[in-house]
Amino acid sequence: MNYTERDIYGMYKSDLSGGPGPALMGANTLIGDKVHNLQEEHLGDIKEIMLDMRNGKIAYAVLSFGGVFSIGEKLLAVPWSALKLDPEKKCFILNVRKERFDDAPGFNSSNWPNMADLSWAASINRYYQVSE
Repeated sequence: MNYTERDIYGMYKSDLSGGPGPALMGANTLIGDKVHNLQEEHLGDIKEIMLDMRNGKIAYAVLSFGGVFSIGEKLLAVPWSALKLDPEKKCFILNVRKERFDDAPGFNSSNWPNMADLSWAASINRYYQVSE
């Protein structure tokens, strides 16, 4: 399911000349969107979007990877700036090879990291090669 299929308000029904379109989107419609890499390999699904309340910007997308029905899944915080929307394929693109993504620092649903910790944030940004 992609963001147009989760659009309960009809904000994406009109063409690009009206409505919010892909330049301004409802956060709830992005939960569950697929994330692929440049090689078109499926990396995971957006499970949550984390807002930085200090500056009012999106900090991370939490991706779920592996597992079945949330059992055994790995969660990964990916800097929002590392993701690019592909409006034609209605998914997000993360420029990382599958092997590197498989080895990315992650966590499970019962042990979330302190995402407000600046040293943790810096290490995640370095891993995904983004500057914030």
